[in-house]
Amino acid sequence: MVLTGAGISTESGIPDYRSKGTGLWERYDPIQKASLSALISNPTGFINFNIPRWTRYLEAEPNTAHLVIASMENQGLIEGVITQNIDGLHVKAGSKNVWEVHGHLRTCHCMECGRSYPFQQLTGQFEKGINPPRCERCMGMLRPDVVLFEDPMGRDYYRALEALKGCELLIVVGSSLQVYPVADMPKYAEKLIIVNKEPTPWDHRANLVFHSIAGEFFAELAKVLNLE
Repeated sequence: MVLTGAGISTESGIPDYRSKGTGLWERYDPIQKASLSALISNPTGFINFNIPRWTRYLEAEPNTAHLVIASMENQGLIEGVITQNIDGLHVKAGSKNVWEVHGHLRTCHCMECGRSYPFQQLTGQFEKGINPPRCERCMGMLRPDVVLFEDPMGRDYYRALEALKGCELLIVVGSSLQVYPVADMPKYAEKLIIVNKEPTPWDHRANLVFHSIAGEFFAELAKVLNLE
């Protein structure tokens, strides 16, 4: 199986979170900007900070790494992808078995009545100057279907843990392996490969470590595996 983090999407124009000096959470406190308490205490500020950035994610396209991973699944070389990313690029690339453990940007829901909407319901209101966006039914506040800091993990996380049972090899791509509980997932695999630009806390336990850009690594892997 493959486990991916923000580093796999940087070549699609999406900045990562924890690279030294450039990562988003190196410059901002995530609890103040992207937590459940931030959404509740300052919804206008939360929306102003996050929605323009997340809207850009929706415009991104899969890169070589996403496409090769989808091809590997299609060829039966991997069972599927567990991703920390909310950008939906694995789905766009054609991966079928995708566990989005931190949620996604395809839908949103009302925090009062729970009614679900396409994500465009939230962004459309924001573009019209409605902040925070509201539910059509009860006027409750809309929030994206992503796992914020302080949120409990969603169903995909527990489904991913089930899928990892008996995993012979986990390839970790573009993850700092610092955000829990996902950072504990490598312990469920018999063997571990890590592909990340910077060292991770799991490097010393991995069978192979490549301090490489994801696209370059998977372009070479595709040649070895004779994948298109």
